[in-house]
Amino acid sequence: MENSNEKNAAQNIVGVAAGNDAFTTLVAAVKAAGLVDTLSGTGPFTVFAPTNDAFTKLPEGTVASLLKPESKDTLTAVLTYHVVAGKFEGAAVMDAIAKHNGTFTVETVQGGKIDLSLEDGKLILTDANKGTATVVIADVAASNGVIHAIDTLVMPK
Repeated sequence: MENSNEKNAAQNIVGVAAGNDAFTTLVAAVKAAGLVDTLSGTGPFTVFAPTNDAFTKLPEGTVASLLKPESKDTLTAVLTYHVVAGKFEGAAVMDAIAKHNGTFTVETVQGGKIDLSLEDGKLILTDANKGTATVVIADVAASNGVIHAIDTLVMPK
């Protein structure tokens, strides 16, 4: 019997997210932004994937507004800010944080930067606006990278 990580590893990032009820809003947003093909590509990618609960923290009406066709550029920028080129598994990220004096900065596909740090043993993301998100599930394997579920959206400038 295969474990869920082995099963996930056979699917790409979009397939893994689509198969998880915690990411239904994210999957809808990826489709609305036209990013399915990109995130289904070879990669590897590291996706800091906001859960449905993360989306509910946004002001009321924000998600509906972002999903409108006229908001596609904004939605694309927000979503690609959650994606890093390369495969950064939890242990490697923690090692990089330790080697960089407590903060490891990654450049996102959107072009902005996110600072990664540890707080009480948990991986914390700090966005360009000093907002933070916590990784709630790390190292969900996919055929073209890895997903880390986060509890809050991070936003580019």
